[in-house]
Amino acid sequence: MKDQKIFIVGAGVAGLVAAIELEKAGFSPVILEGSDSVGGRVKTDLVDGFLLDHGFQVLLTAYPEVKKYLDLSKLNLKYFEPGAVIFGENETFIISDPLRNPLKVVSMAFSHVGSFLDKVKMFNLTQMLKNKSIEDIFNETSTTTHKYLIDYGFSDQIISNFFKPFFRGIFLEKDLKTSSRMFEFVFKMFSQGLGGIPEKGMIEVPNMLKKQLARTEFRFKTKVSELVGKTIQLENGETLEADRIIVATQPDKFMKQMEGQFAPSRSVINLYFSLHKSFMNRAMLGLIPGENHLINNMVFMSDVSSAYSTTGRALLSVSILDSDLKEKELIKAVQAELESISRISAEYFKFVKSYYIEYAIPTVEDMKGTIPFTESKISDHVFLAGDYLLNGSINAAMASGRIAAEAVVHSFTPVY
Repeated sequence: MKDQKIFIVGAGVAGLVAAIELEKAGFSPVILEGSDSVGGRVKTDLVDGFLLDHGFQVLLTAYPEVKKYLDLSKLNLKYFEPGAVIFGENETFIISDPLRNPLKVVSMAFSHVGSFLDKVKMFNLTQMLKNKSIEDIFNETSTTTHKYLIDYGFSDQIISNFFKPFFRGIFLEKDLKTSSRMFEFVFKMFSQGLGGIPEKGMIEVPNMLKKQLARTEFRFKTKVSELVGKTIQLENGETLEADRIIVATQPDKFMKQMEGQFAPSRSVINLYFSLHKSFMNRAMLGLIPGENHLINNMVFMSDVSSAYSTTGRALLSVSILDSDLKEKELIKAVQAELESISRISAEYFKFVKSYYIEYAIPTVEDMKGTIPFTESKISDHVFLAGDYLLNGSINAAMASGRIAAEAVVHSFTPVY
């Protein structure tokens, strides 16, 4: 076995995939992880009989990197029904399969969301993106998603009622300023595959990656304080000398030369409540159009996977893009909104736990689908991995780990 000392900082998805690829090349890397487990931003807690993901996350089966590194059958994925439940001001209605097969959407339900012409345009967009490669998508000239939708000819009605609440929950920003490249990529992934969650929580994704590692050493609760050249300084005072280092987390916290080079990340507030019974009673995302509310989207996780609740009560996940309210005030305000939406008294929504996720996804100005492995190298010994290099997604995190590992392997190749 190759005995070079390769350290990976971070046991998130990017770091785990990097380790998988390094093992394939004959190396035995060491992963340094500040927390007590793998996963990074992909975590699941067990609280009072409920499985709570850190933020509402969905695994898209059409992601190319997911197909490379995960056995979806062994994850026992539980799938969302394509479509959404729209909670309008005066009525609630369901649209099925709007991204996968818009022409089959029931006309009456769709008329509340958009026009017949919107339906035709959705179909045309779906067909166009099916025939457009991911490479071509990320090579397109970029505009904002909102301008893209207007330029494509979609009505204000469907932009406000469907596109905004749906993609706000993905992009974690209210005005759909995210690059149109990312919109096309996500739209293509939803239209070509399914969205799901592992039966026992999103943590099963990094757990499955970890199980593929046979020669990688894990050092948990090991925080890096500084990285200079080939030297890693740990917070516990220990110094490590490396031949190669992959930084599989945003590096500005411990690399002074990287300070100030990253835009503020996008945050989200995720609240969990339990209820005696789901008022949606289907594995579908709930969207709340408009501007004058806290809730952007919600879903009964126990409707998707019954394993998310062992209590006999339904588990509701609520996503909020921003709020200045203190936790107790926020809980009461959200319970009041839930009462308005469901006509179920606020007191029946029992608060379980909140997650204030400051770094939910990175803000990436120049969205990319991939980069040459040479671009992950910042010195002869240090390489970068993380979705911030490409776009904010599990697919990008996996791709970045693979690319960084490729760069490290190449760096050991003799030049003649």
